[in-house]
Amino acid sequence: MLRHLIAAFVGLLATLLPVALVSAAPQTVYFPSADGRTALVGYVFQPVGPGPWPAIVMLHGRGGPYSSNDNAGCTYVGATFASPCNAGSLSRRHMMWGEYWSARGFLALLPDSFGPRGKAHGFARFTHDDPDRAEVNEISVRPLDAEGALAYLRGLHEIIASQIYLQGWSNGGSTALNVMIRQENQQGSQQGHQAGYRGALVFYPGCGESALLAPALFVSAPIAMFLGSDDEEVSPIICQHVAERSRRDGNPIDVTIYAGATHDFDDPSARRQSAPGNQAAMDDALVKAIALVNGWKK
Repeated sequence: MLRHLIAAFVGLLATLLPVALVSAAPQTVYFPSADGRTALVGYVFQPVGPGPWPAIVMLHGRGGPYSSNDNAGCTYVGATFASPCNAGSLSRRHMMWGEYWSARGFLALLPDSFGPRGKAHGFARFTHDDPDRAEVNEISVRPLDAEGALAYLRGLHEIIASQIYLQGWSNGGSTALNVMIRQENQQGSQQGHQAGYRGALVFYPGCGESALLAPALFVSAPIAMFLGSDDEEVSPIICQHVAERSRRDGNPIDVTIYAGATHDFDDPSARRQSAPGNQAAMDDALVKAIALVNGWKK
């Protein structure tokens, strides 16, 4: 009897464990950027159930995809090079979101734009003018990585090619906006909506003139911005102005502004979550993200 009670308790405990404790480590994959010369590294969070699955590409911010506890000494990351920056040292935020999507039946792909270009260490806050960032900029370089990720996913039979979405944070959020602008320009509105990314979730992006390809977003696929009113690194007001100009022209841009939330409000670390407003913002964003994407699928 005691044995049965213990087994039942262990089974119940397993169902209550957070996804992060029971999910498998992300897989490492390699695929080409659309720049035609860079072999990208990507980390795949795969759902447990059978495919085909919808997919989401996650674009890291200026700090890179790896934990700040591990990335200080990292430079190059690639298929033939052993680095402490790898699938086992991704940041908590990227792990949380990758597991979030895979638990909800989406395959999530996190491309590393920095490691394959010798910059796996990432960049500290307020380094917008660092000349070393030009080689991985959000206007002419990183959008090509997102386009390479899209082509890679569309070539997998496990993926529903018409249901691939985009998510980006900070510098990766600006990249995501530029991807959507490029997509519209290259493919035309209706074709782009069907053949490209079906929508984008954009967290606290830079929206200034030096960050975006255009002062307004002319897109047919929907975009949802998540901004913190107390962002200390980028201006939520500028992003609001971009969204307002875009909406006036009929573009599907949704904006959520979290009172008291800072940059990186969805970083689950205790330090970041101790900031007033961040916990409520993260909790709300986690609810809204899946609801938005599921709505876009219809």
